[in-house]
Amino acid sequence: MKEKNCKALLISAPSSGSGKTSVTASIARWHARLGLKVRVFKTGPDYLDPMVLQRASGHPVYQLDLFMGGLEHCRALLAEAALDADLILVEGVMGLFDGKPSSADLAAAFGLPVLAVIDASAMAQTFGALALGLQKFRSDIQLCGVVANRVGSAGHGVMVGEGLPDDLPLIAALPRDASLTLPERHLGLVQAIELPGLDALLDGWADAWGAAVAPGFEFEAVRFEPQPVFATSPLLLGKRIAVAQDAAFSFIYPANLDCLRALGAEVLTFSPLQGQSLPDCDALWLPGGYPELHAETLNQHPSFFADLRRHLAADKPLLAECGGMLCLAMSLTDGAGRLHPMAGILPGQAMMQRKLSALGLQSIAWPECEQGSPLRGHTFHYSNLATPLAPIATASNPNAGKAAEALYQQGSLRASYIHHYFPSNPAAIAAFFLGDKSYVS
Repeated sequence: MKEKNCKALLISAPSSGSGKTSVTASIARWHARLGLKVRVFKTGPDYLDPMVLQRASGHPVYQLDLFMGGLEHCRALLAEAALDADLILVEGVMGLFDGKPSSADLAAAFGLPVLAVIDASAMAQTFGALALGLQKFRSDIQLCGVVANRVGSAGHGVMVGEGLPDDLPLIAALPRDASLTLPERHLGLVQAIELPGLDALLDGWADAWGAAVAPGFEFEAVRFEPQPVFATSPLLLGKRIAVAQDAAFSFIYPANLDCLRALGAEVLTFSPLQGQSLPDCDALWLPGGYPELHAETLNQHPSFFADLRRHLAADKPLLAECGGMLCLAMSLTDGAGRLHPMAGILPGQAMMQRKLSALGLQSIAWPECEQGSPLRGHTFHYSNLATPLAPIATASNPNAGKAAEALYQQGSLRASYIHHYFPSNPAAIAAFFLGDKSYVS
């Protein structure tokens, strides 16, 4: 793999809710419509924003997380994208300096220029002070410009830009437009596949960007060093791994599927919501998603729950994460208080909560993990699972947060609230899906 310069930008903000996703999608859609190949990444663990960004750019959106994937893995993903992309965009997470690791850490690691998106709807000259603070807070990142989002008028846009220093230009002042907003639910944005008007919305965002962007604005070129994305043995060669994938089971990192394929597995996707049967497979992955929103449809599937029971009766590995785990419980009570019978495989009852139950990065030592080489991932859920099962392992939170999820084992079933990032430990993932409990890389 050769080094290559590629135009790149990290889009961040002072806080969540400033409009990072809409601005990133606007830039991606605008340049994709010009015929450029745009690759978009999302900082940190997230499934919902990347769905929108994938539609905007026309390409899968991968995560860049210095904890889950590590520095060299992130470097490899960027280098691979730079080989044939005209533009690389990275959407930040939370505020620019929030979290450990933060968006600023990522920008510093790879020399990514930063565009700050500031919600200007309730400020005037203070806009400049906030932008200047972002620019000066750390000396190892470069703020290349600012976007004033949700301005009330053209005059308001001019006003907020007046206090900016010469080396921190106002790149665009985007007007407030209630018609160009995305609906949200308890875990964030509504999934892209559930929004029939998404393409029209993206085009509206792109039009707004094209009308507002400052004449002569140019993206900076960044040099990306080569690094192989996956350097692993084909431990799963000849194995067929089924993956549930639809609106109920949608929380899937593209890198996880790539990892399985790099390990030699054949990945077979199927949709329980469409009534598709479990494919003939050696192992099964039930990722997270929204089973609570589709419980009735899952119950109407002619064979889904029975297929799961037969799979486990044959002692075949099954990994169930978060929503996938809830699907296996005896029952699931949704947000409206309705109780739905589920697969009845995992002892216990699941119940949706009004408040966030857990959030945070996770590190966990599976039995297959070598000492000192855990699997990494994250947790984010509004449900609780009451089960008599004792965990075989418990995760730790690198930021000393309260979220520390349990890992359950029942026969060939392994279940947890953790959304695992497979590239963090491909050997352990392979060992589990092989069903060889004595295997350690």
